[in-house]
This record gives sequence, C-alpha cells and structure tokens, in this order.
Amino acid sequence: MYARAIRVATFLVAASMSVYHLIIPLIGTPEALFFRGTHLLFSLALVFLLYPGLVRKSERPGWLDLLGIALSVVAVVYLWIHYDELQERIVYVDDLTTVQMVLGVTLIVLVLDATRRVIGWALPITALVFLGYAALKARPEQIVEMMYVTTEGIFGPTLGVSAGYVILFVLFGTFMERTGVGRLFMDFALALAGRSAGGPGKVAVVSSSLFGTISGSAVANVLVDGPITIPLMKRTGFRPPFAAAVESVASTGGQIMPPVMGAAAFVMAEFLGVSYFQITVWALIPAVLYYIAVFYAVHFEAKRVGLLGLPDAEVPRLGRVMRERGHMFAPIAVMLVGLFSGYSAPLCALAGTLSCVPTALLRKTTRANVTWQGIVSALEDGAKQAIPVALACACAGIVIGSIALTGAGITFTSVVLALTQDSLVLALVLMALAGIVLGMGMPTTPAYIVMVALLVPAIAKLGIIPPAAHMFAFYFAILSAITPPVALAVYAAAGLAKANMWTSGWAAMRAAAPAYIVPFMFVYEPALLMIGDWTTIVAATGSATIGVIALSAGLFGYLLAPLAMWQRGVLVVGALLLIVPELVSSIVGAAILAAVGGAQLAARRRIAPRPG
Repeated sequence: MYARAIRVATFLVAASMSVYHLIIPLIGTPEALFFRGTHLLFSLALVFLLYPGLVRKSERPGWLDLLGIALSVVAVVYLWIHYDELQERIVYVDDLTTVQMVLGVTLIVLVLDATRRVIGWALPITALVFLGYAALKARPEQIVEMMYVTTEGIFGPTLGVSAGYVILFVLFGTFMERTGVGRLFMDFALALAGRSAGGPGKVAVVSSSLFGTISGSAVANVLVDGPITIPLMKRTGFRPPFAAAVESVASTGGQIMPPVMGAAAFVMAEFLGVSYFQITVWALIPAVLYYIAVFYAVHFEAKRVGLLGLPDAEVPRLGRVMRERGHMFAPIAVMLVGLFSGYSAPLCALAGTLSCVPTALLRKTTRANVTWQGIVSALEDGAKQAIPVALACACAGIVIGSIALTGAGITFTSVVLALTQDSLVLALVLMALAGIVLGMGMPTTPAYIVMVALLVPAIAKLGIIPPAAHMFAFYFAILSAITPPVALAVYAAAGLAKANMWTSGWAAMRAAAPAYIVPFMFVYEPALLMIGDWTTIVAATGSATIGVIALSAGLFGYLLAPLAMWQRGVLVVGALLLIVPELVSSIVGAAILAAVGGAQLAARRRIAPRPG
C-alpha cells in the first residue's frame, strides 16, 4: 500500500511539474522567485521520492526523505508568503530574522544533499569549498542572504535557465521519442549510409547526430542508439573498442549539434545576453566539423580493414522510410521555423511539443504510437529527466553566489594571468585542461558555469571575443565525456560493446581528435563561429573541413590507399596547417595533402594489373 502511494505521488508530482512548465510560455513567466522556486520545489520533491536514502540507497522513501520534502515546501513557500516584505528590505543592510536564517541554511543543505543523490559528490564538494571560502570573507548572515532571499544564489539565473528553457526542450525530446521519432532516425540513417563501407559505423554517426537534436545527454544518446548500432558494427567486422568509441563520440556530439543542444547552451545564452538561436548559429560549423571528422574516421578505418556495408536486405529504402515516417520530421521543422522567425525558444519548444501528437496521428504507420498512456508517460519522463539539470543549476548557483559575494572571480583571473604570463596559448591550454577535469566529476552545465565564473574572464582579458571564449569553455566541458580516465559516454558504450574501457577511451580520443583542435582555431578565427564576412567564413570553413578529413586519414592510416608511416606523419602536419585559419598555412597544408594524394595515386597505378 505504501509503495503504491509513493508511485502515485511520484507520478502526480512529475506530471504536474511538466504541465506547469508547458503552461508558462502561454500565460507568461511569473516573478523570478516564484517561478524558479516552484521549479526547485518540484525537483526537490522528485529527488527525495526517486532517490531515497540519506546514506545507503533504499527502494522506498523513509521518514527522513519525507521530512526533506516537507522542509523543502516550508523553505520555498515561506519566500512566496513573505515576498512583498523581502522585496522591500535592503540587501546586506537589513538583518535576517532567525526564521530566515534557519530556513536559508536548511535549503542550502537540502540542495547539496539532493544534488549529491542525483549526480554524485563532485559538484556538492565544489560548492562546499566555495562556501568555506565565502565564510572566510563574509559574515554567515551575508552568505545565507545571498543564497536564499535573493535571485543571485540558489534562485539565480542558472536555475532560471533550467526552469525556463531546459525542461521544455527535454519535454520536446520525450514527446518526440514517444511518438516514434527514434525509429525514424535509425531507419533514415540506415537508408543513407547502411550500404557503404563500414555502414553500421556511419549509421551510428548519422543517427546519433539526429538524435542529438532531441537529446542533450551523451550517455542517454549512447543508451538509445548503442544497443542497435554497436552489435551491427561488431557483426560487420569493427573491433569492439572501436565500435564503442564511434558510438560514444557520435553521441557526445549531440550536445553541440543544433537546433537542440545541451543544457549549457541555454545557460550560455543567458550569460551572453543573446537569443538561443544566436548560440545555435555560432555552434553550427564546429558541430558539422565534429561529425565530418567522426564520419571519415569510420570510413578510413573500414577501408583500411576492408569492411563492407550491410546487405541490401537489411537496409530500408530511403523513399519508403520518408513515405511511412518522414512526416515525423515536422515537429523539428515547426521548432526551427519558430526560431528563425524570431519567437522565443520556450515558445518554439512548446509549439514543437504540441505538434508531436497531431503529426503522429497523420499516418497509419505512426498512429499506433499515440496513446494516452504514452502521453502521460512522456510528461512523467520529461520531469524525471530534467531533475539532474535542475539540481545541478541550483547547486551551481551556490558556487556563483559565493564567487560574486567574495570577488573570487577577479582574484582567480589575476592568478591565471600571472601563471600564463599573458600568453593566450597557455591560458587556453589551462582552460581546456580545467574543462576536462571539471567535466569528469560533474555534468557539462555546472562544469561550464564554473569555467565561466573563474576562467573565461581571464582569457577575455587577453582580447578574446566573448562568444569564442564561452564556446571554448562549452566544448571542453563536453569533451570530458570521451576523455579518459572518467569518460562516462565511453564507459556506457564499452559496457554495451563488452570492450575494455581504456582501449575504447583512447580510440574515442583518436576518432574525435579534430574536436580538441577546432576550439583553439575558432578562438583565433571567429569566422568558424560564423562571425565576420561571408568570404572569410566560407574560406575558413572549407579549409577546416579538408583539414579534419585529412587528420582522420592520417590518424587511421588510410587516404586513397593504406598510408605508410611517414605519409601518416606528414599528412597529420598538413591537416593541422589546413585547420589553422590562415592563408599561408592553408596553402602549405593543401600542398602537403596533394603531394600525399599524388604519391598514393602513382603507387596505385604502378601496382594496378596491366591489360592482357
């Protein structure tokens, strides 16, 4: 009886959370403290229901978990009841009451504990370190005031992004998934690339990039695509570590692939004060370069080993796929048209979500996917999937509040500039390493937020434009998912492939090698972010595209034929010169590529059988 009551309560809270956020774009966003407080209250209640146990995980919530829900309600509802009073007080001048101090400390503890339950210890420990630093610089009353009764701490802009943007796009993804879009993406990718050399690997790249439009999670992408693509890759001859590497790298790219990117992209829009559509414009060329590199890594590896594609009997016809399921691209088109037309991202996400069900009802082939149970499950799943981002944003608010209160950002900027001796290259390397290390212990969003607070101001002081600085931080926070020793996407894929995690991790880094280089390039040449005149943008993009293909060829030992070791080394150098967005280096790189290609063509003619 108790277990059933908990299941019902969990469903009601999750469904109510989703419905609430779907209504908000239609009626207008409430005051920040009400809106963000409601979002946090729903999230905390779901955490204590879904992740019970203070120390040891248990199946059902205990009395401490129920107490956590009750305290969450009291702490947040108090702010609503006393909202007018709190707005009239003077921050850091009027003293907090004893009740406000107790409730503030309680909410901080609840957020730290809930974050620990959902995403582990790394982010809560980081927040505790910054709270400890703040305790050395400010009075306890000031810390609690910043975190609890203002919109600069827990209820800060990062939680606002989760409440206003992320959950709507998560709901868009769950509704797309429930109405059969996952099947469309897989069949579409099979029809496009299934027959070519290394077809299953290319299918993983194409389908994961498509699924990335509705999922901002690398691990979730692996778990959806991987059970299909990894066995196919292994069956056609790919080594298990390489199969795991391809799936993990392709899935990780979903966070940088417009139109729906990872949650950190919405935070970036908030920090830079631009529309989400502008973020997708900046991200487009680097994302395409990323997937071109992975696609050709698969192609060259398949050619080197001599692998074929899938038999015709196992590959659907593109025309049939589009006739039967192609209409399910319509919700994505609805959202894109809205973004292009200048409507707000939340409204576009809502329009895309609401169009999923009528679109699926248009054809008999997808009509069976539309059921009341499926719609209700989509509402419940959307809220559950939004929890990690909501808690990460709330906990990151503690970090941001501590930095703002103590001026730690300015101090850290001075330290970074002193360490790097005003060298931009050293500062970028330090930032890249920091992003990978931070991302190993926490999700992309809080890792990116911490980098923005501590490191982005330092490289901005060295003359880098803000979009390039923020995109650099964003990319390296993401790349931790495929960078050993803690590579969560690789770990998930290696489990599916039954492959060694370390071998798979190094293979993933090799397949995604250009992704570690391109961020440095768009810092020096913003044309790769589509900033500047079209002539420069086209030239830089063309050179970088050839460069990433050549780099994949050099790393995997095949271009037009198997490459000798010296040819691989020379080709890697030429590829790096092509990726560098500078005329002379691009000309030299193109000449090297032409020389290696010419040598391979000449060798093929010498060994080709003569007529007769």
